Amino acid sequence: MAASITAALSCNSTAEGLVKALSQAALQLHSLVATAPQSLRDELRTLSLVLLVETCARFRPHSTLDVTQATKVALRSIARRWQDLDAEIWELGQVIVPLVRTTAPRLLALPGVGIEVAGQLLETAGDNPDRLKPEAAFAHLCGVAPVPASSGKTNRHRLNRGGDRQANCSLYLVAISRLRHDQRTREYAARRTREGHSKAEIIRCLKRYVARDAYHHLVTLDAP
Repeated sequence: MAASITAALSCNSTAEGLVKALSQAALQLHSLVATAPQSLRDELRTLSLVLLVETCARFRPHSTLDVTQATKVALRSIARRWQDLDAEIWELGQVIVPLVRTTAPRLLALPGVGIEVAGQLLETAGDNPDRLKPEAAFAHLCGVAPVPASSGKTNRHRLNRGGDRQANCSLYLVAISRLRHDQRTREYAARRTREGHSKAEIIRCLKRYVARDAYHHLVTLDAP
């Protein structure tokens, strides 16, 4: 099981790097289109990202380069890089999905937890989740431990801005999913709303509960 965890962590980390590079390539492509000569800009600026990539990847600039042809060379290079990165991400996905399912089936069984969320939480916990004791340590690591923000007679907590922001985002996605699809969560949110809590405070509490659920599954990955 330890080997499966290590492999899942490595693949997920690699995929995250590729996704960042893919996003950067898309930004470069749009930026270059925005500064391209007028005729070329008019041709490309209304295209969706996928169509833009396909169009630019097919460019065949003339051998005698002017500003327009030079821009096409740059656009083709970025578009082909985007296609290569997209293909690599797809290939890694074919490995990550079965790895995560094998490594953390009980984590995936939690309401709102999918492959991407499970992969991120595995990466955040690392290959030795036992070190995250007590359970509050994992909550701090994910940035969902409550931060006191009381004043006078008002006793409240605020959102935590620290910790692993990607893990925090994953827990947020689970909380939102449960608010939409889980009846118990919706009843909890309705009760807290009647008590005077804001939506942000309710989501903060939900993320903390999700982190607790995830923790108990992460520290038992080696259990049968």
